[in-house]
Amino acid sequence: MKLHAETPTVTNTFTGYGEGYVLVNQERFERNVVVMPERIWTEWEATTFEALTEEHFAALAALECDVLLLGTGARLRFPNRRLMRPVLRLGRGIEVMDIPAACRTYNLLVNEGRKVGAALLMS
Repeated sequence: MKLHAETPTVTNTFTGYGEGYVLVNQERFERNVVVMPERIWTEWEATTFEALTEEHFAALAALECDVLLLGTGARLRFPNRRLMRPVLRLGRGIEVMDIPAACRTYNLLVNEGRKVGAALLMS
């Protein structure tokens, strides 16, 4: 007996990562990308961690994710809290981590049915 409904859905998940790239559903991305369960956004204008601005976070806040994961490259770096104000002002969670941790955490949260986004800075 089945106790759950089966609905065909396509959910973006990370299927791999390495130096300078991530795989989403086996598709390789080598530039900055924002991944959400139903959407992949490659037009995020952030270029590097050092160049992050409040406007970059305002664009992320507009995505309406309950939890935002910021992958800061191969190593963990924390942006100035002032830059993250657009996300924080909305009462949304934001977690900063390196890309491998962001990919793993994203997959866990998606599996829980959470409305999550992973903004990854490859450089």
